[in-house]
Amino acid sequence: MSFEDSDIVAPQSLDISTKEKLKLYVSKIENLETEKSEIAEQLKEVYADAKALGFDTKALRKVIARRKKDAKAVAEEEMMLDLYLHALGEI
Repeated sequence: MSFEDSDIVAPQSLDISTKEKLKLYVSKIENLETEKSEIAEQLKEVYADAKALGFDTKALRKVIARRKKDAKAVAEEEMMLDLYLHALGEI
């Protein structure tokens, strides 16, 4: 089936204002994606530095994740973890 034979309908053309808005959104998204990549690289370097100084990066990541949560969520997680470990005879 060729492109001409399909039932695909070409979208209507965009007016100048809409085209400009589209260009702005595309540009902003591209800039944010670049910034996101740069930040990810910086985070990678910071974790590598911490590891070089002897810090356990898995534990460090858990500390960071835990600090993002509110105290109630952390308490509930720990309660469930203790409950499950106790049920399994681990504690």
